[in-house]
Amino acid sequence: METFWNIFDERTELCHKALKLRHERLEGTLSDVAPVLWQDGALARLKKGEKIYRYLHNGYSTISLGYAGLYECVKYMTGYSHTDQGEGTEFGLRVMQALNEKCRCWKETENTDYSLYGTPIESATYKFASCLKKRFGIIKGITDKNYITNSYHVHVTEEINPFVKLELESRFQALSPGGAISYIECADLTHNTDAVLSVIKFIYGNIMYAELNTKSNYCQVCGYDGEIKITDTDGRLEWECPACGNRDKTKMNVTRRTCGYIGTNFWNQGRTQEIKERFVHLDNHEYKCREEG
Repeated sequence: METFWNIFDERTELCHKALKLRHERLEGTLSDVAPVLWQDGALARLKKGEKIYRYLHNGYSTISLGYAGLYECVKYMTGYSHTDQGEGTEFGLRVMQALNEKCRCWKETENTDYSLYGTPIESATYKFASCLKKRFGIIKGITDKNYITNSYHVHVTEEINPFVKLELESRFQALSPGGAISYIECADLTHNTDAVLSVIKFIYGNIMYAELNTKSNYCQVCGYDGEIKITDTDGRLEWECPACGNRDKTKMNVTRRTCGYIGTNFWNQGRTQEIKERFVHLDNHEYKCREEG
């Protein structure tokens, strides 16, 4: 464990240096680069040719320290998921608190507002996973997939009640003041508005920012508007209409939430695997269990 925290200090300082360099490059930026933002009042009313320097300090703006893969980190270090409510949860929260403490120290020293950002990493999830495999090899439950878990999220394959998931993630979301989002994956709830309202009310009372993920699909070949499936063909994932077998992406419409964003342009193999493996947190069965419990 001591080795972990030594590496933690070393790598966070590397991130700190990179963020400082980025910030210093911005200090000489003129308001002319974005008149609507800096001259017309969206962010400020500076004059033409005036530098945006003073708006980069004193808490007016933040520099985001992004992180991802908390699940993999906790799993490797403790052997448990951070949903464990014991050693796993405790270590996960400790890591998050340590990251926030780093941001606090940097802020006090430099009068620059650093803030922790729970990043969805979008398509970079595939690149990160590939780099981990190359460096450390295949570690079961850690590097044996083509993606790593977004920010503090529960791993997508973990079978967990939607309300339990949101309640747990609210504890980690509170430690991501620079930006965060949670979600639950849903079945077709078109005819179950009571379930939708139940979740929305729970979100309102328990977590700052969360969403319900649904699937929107259409096959232009046969008119099928159910779920377009992801199939594995010789190790490559392909989108396929279950009604007619169409695999031509130019003749189908598929919408999925990547994390904070709704995507329609398809994804790399890593993100596609992540989408394929998502556990559906909310369907009629889950809702009934919640009501009975």
